[in-house]
Amino acid sequence: MTGRTRVAILAGGRSSEHDISLASARSVLAALDPARYDVVGVAIGRDGRWALDPSKLQRVTSRDRPAETLPVPAEGGTLAALASVDVVLPILHGPFGEDGTVQGLLDLAGIPYVGAGVAASALAMDKDLFKKVMRDSGIPVARHHTIRLGDPVENPLGYPVFVKPARLGSSVGISKVHSESELGPAVELARRHDEKVLVEEFVAGMEVECGVLGNRVPPPVASLPGRIDTLDHEWYDFASKYDEGGMELVIPPELPQETIELVQRRAVESFVAGECEGMARVDFFVRDDGEVVLNELNTIPGFTATSVYAKLFEASGIPYEELLDRLIALALERHERRATLEY
Repeated sequence: MTGRTRVAILAGGRSSEHDISLASARSVLAALDPARYDVVGVAIGRDGRWALDPSKLQRVTSRDRPAETLPVPAEGGTLAALASVDVVLPILHGPFGEDGTVQGLLDLAGIPYVGAGVAASALAMDKDLFKKVMRDSGIPVARHHTIRLGDPVENPLGYPVFVKPARLGSSVGISKVHSESELGPAVELARRHDEKVLVEEFVAGMEVECGVLGNRVPPPVASLPGRIDTLDHEWYDFASKYDEGGMELVIPPELPQETIELVQRRAVESFVAGECEGMARVDFFVRDDGEVVLNELNTIPGFTATSVYAKLFEASGIPYEELLDRLIALALERHERRATLEY
């Protein structure tokens, strides 16, 4: 490959995290060295329409042009632009972007992309299936009970519990339930977003997050972990994640060194067990007795320069611009490696 690397930033999307995705994309766009990268912006509207927006990556509506509803190949259109790039950076959160759907489209088109593949993306998005795979891999996770369509609404875990959609992100549709009288409304709220609902035990302990970076060989590496302080919020809800001053990140957390190393080790173990590549942010609870309990794994974490994932690696000696360089290199390495497989 000669000259500048052609990168498509894919952002926006149909989920409730549309605006967060666009903010991440603008931050990535500003950080990519124009001497090394030729960047194309592709923004997806809340209505699912894809549009070329090479400079602004602002909010996209159905009135923006050029756009087409996929899959409609159009000469000179969005798909043609994607097909001409060297690598895609999908900065998408939640359904229709982080769940393997976009990754499948890019795989079919033979386009390298940053981050987890189809199976790992879909697994991490489905918290029910993810927990089962982690348990089978010997990684401690919080107990949970799954309520599918037609199942009775019940909670065998005691109170308090969290009730959440099984396949959504960023605390949308999640309730902390303190009594049986709150269970039904919480399940009803979660079902507005997903047909499968999780009832999850409340784990008392410190909320800690850890970044992972890498492919298969050499093995992925973990960042320093960070403690989440939700300040005035009862739990790490949408407002505490995204409102100004909603939370504080303490790197490293006030934990013994052996516990910090256990968090890092389990972050990498869960990354490998989930078949992830590229990047992930892994969220844990650390109990008072030092036990490290996996909460969830995010295959496309928030990606502004001030997002948790970037801050964790900044504190670990990998600045934001270098982090992006490494992720793009990892995407190209995986694509070249997999191109040798016979089907």
